[in-house]
Amino acid sequence: MKNWIIAMAALATAPMVQAAAAQEVPAAIFTDPARDPANPARMEVLHIPSGGVAINGLAYVAAGPGPHPVVLLCHGLPGNEKNLDLAQAMRRAGWTVITFNYRGSWGSPGSYRFANDLADADAVLAWLRIPANAASLGIDPKRIAMVGHSLGGWVTALTAAHDPALLGAALISPGNIGFLGHMPRDTAAGFFTANGLEALADTSGAIMADEAIAHADAFDFVKAGPRLIGTNLFVLTSDDGLAPEADRLAAAVKAAGGTRLTTLHVATDHSWSDRRIRLESEIIRWLAGLGQ
Repeated sequence: MKNWIIAMAALATAPMVQAAAAQEVPAAIFTDPARDPANPARMEVLHIPSGGVAINGLAYVAAGPGPHPVVLLCHGLPGNEKNLDLAQAMRRAGWTVITFNYRGSWGSPGSYRFANDLADADAVLAWLRIPANAASLGIDPKRIAMVGHSLGGWVTALTAAHDPALLGAALISPGNIGFLGHMPRDTAAGFFTANGLEALADTSGAIMADEAIAHADAFDFVKAGPRLIGTNLFVLTSDDGLAPEADRLAAAVKAAGGTRLTTLHVATDHSWSDRRIRLESEIIRWLAGLGQ
């Protein structure tokens, strides 16, 4: 009898537990927006000038008349996980999302170099802030946030360090190229090669290692910490071995007096393979707090 009562109580409370869990997931994760025939959600192919070439980009334009706030989403090295499920979720939450491929990556012309990654991010931001381009996409160029995964987190951190106009910057399992630049050349080259370089043009593990070593201090996002104290910064780490450097960045921001920092560690792999809903939920809640 006692076991039967316990079982019935569990059945009775299960819907409440499920409802509570559902409330923790933003509606944009599982609910399509109302269709706006006059201003439907759409995709636009972009060709953005940077370094004398036009890099490839995509705009995931949010539904509604806008102008919409914008997320610039930066992929990693080489970018096998492009987080396009996250892009779609952010669009459902009302943000127009811009993705792009760095020079020399995934069909964008030019040579792949870390310095070009940084310059390309600046070029995309500058392009989005041109009034005619902003108007054509229905975006508000004064409301741009950046989200970057892995190497894209490094790009995002160093970009935000010199672009105070950004609403905020989220780093997902970021990798610190400056830290790798302090490794022995063969070790760094092996690390880069292990990531698979088939989608990158005119580069190699050795070329990457040499560039990282030559610019180790400039590429170290921990050293950028004092320049991020005014940034609404969200640092998400995982069980991928990269968390210590991200923790050092967070500590540097705090030590310099930063008060707009949020950190989160989740037990998952580098690509958040079994925590995609959690990742989308965390990012969407963070974006909602930026004051669209």
